[in-house]
Amino acid sequence: WIFRTEKKSFPFKFSGLEFKNRIGLAAGFDKNAKYIKEIYHLGFGFIEIGTITPISQSGNPKPRLFRLPDDSALLNRMGFNNDGVIDVASRIKSFSNGFPELRKNIILGANISKNKDTLNDDAFSDFQKCMTSLNGLIDYYTINLSSPNTPGLRDLQDNIYLEKLLLSISKFNLESGKPV
Repeated sequence: WIFRTEKKSFPFKFSGLEFKNRIGLAAGFDKNAKYIKEIYHLGFGFIEIGTITPISQSGNPKPRLFRLPDDSALLNRMGFNNDGVIDVASRIKSFSNGFPELRKNIILGANISKNKDTLNDDAFSDFQKCMTSLNGLIDYYTINLSSPNTPGLRDLQDNIYLEKLLLSISKFNLESGKPV
């Protein structure tokens, strides 16, 4: 492959994972785990898929990506459009079974969150569904509480929700032991 080098440059360990380099592809590019093999061949040290929710959702109404020419910027209001965790998990399984040697060389993370219609009091169940469905398929989880495009999501950063949510996620995740 043209873009990947076989030279291991600057490998490092973090949270029990060994990364081949410090450059990774963040969530948002491959929301649905459709391009893991292609992205791997670009030489990233890790790939984070998602943001994934338990149930598929179409995201915000279109248009949801805007150019701001005066600021040389893009504005993203996607709203966690994704195929849902069951479909994403199925794609990761297919990739892992079809390319086991590649899978051993990829640090694969999953960025997970709640569906926009889930009440904040029930948010943990959405995270639990994602973690359960992805258990054994990924190397780490990213808990997404920061999107301004999902109603009420950033309220989960308040102490009343955050401590309960993180304790619940940590307790639930003890079995898999994956970094969060």
